[in-house]
Amino acid sequence: MQVTTTTVSLTVDDVARSRDFFVDHLGYQERMAADGFASLHRPDAAADVVLLRRGIDVLPADQRHQRAGGLILALTLADGIAEEERRLRAEGVEITMPLRQEPWGERLFQITDPNGVVVQFVEWAEPAAEPAAEPAAEPAAEPAAEPAAGGNDA
Repeated sequence: MQVTTTTVSLTVDDVARSRDFFVDHLGYQERMAADGFASLHRPDAAADVVLLRRGIDVLPADQRHQRAGGLILALTLADGIAEEERRLRAEGVEITMPLRQEPWGERLFQITDPNGVVVQFVEWAEPAAEPAAEPAAEPAAEPAAEPAAGGNDA
């Protein structure tokens, strides 16, 4: 198997609103579009995004009315996460989880598109250093064994 692209398909109520959000604020480009459908791409992204209108007939009947709930689209950045958060705020995007750093070294923040799609930005930093441990004490030397009493074999 040779995978050439990873694509996340999101079922949303309003394809145009999510498309505009991803294009205007996240740098995606529209590749294809039709009624109830948009395919988005970023040359530098690990995943493309397909937006499908909830209820569209191309989906199997048991999937047509689902929403993209419970999913987080995580975009890992090489650097500049704080600047990215400031840029999005300046563009009027609501930051739904402010920038923070987890103890394991993950720096992240989240935004949510008009259809409730959560987009998380991640940057990996070095985990916080643990305090240096005190060196272990050397074990006490054991006393030398004494010869057995009366043990002269010669």
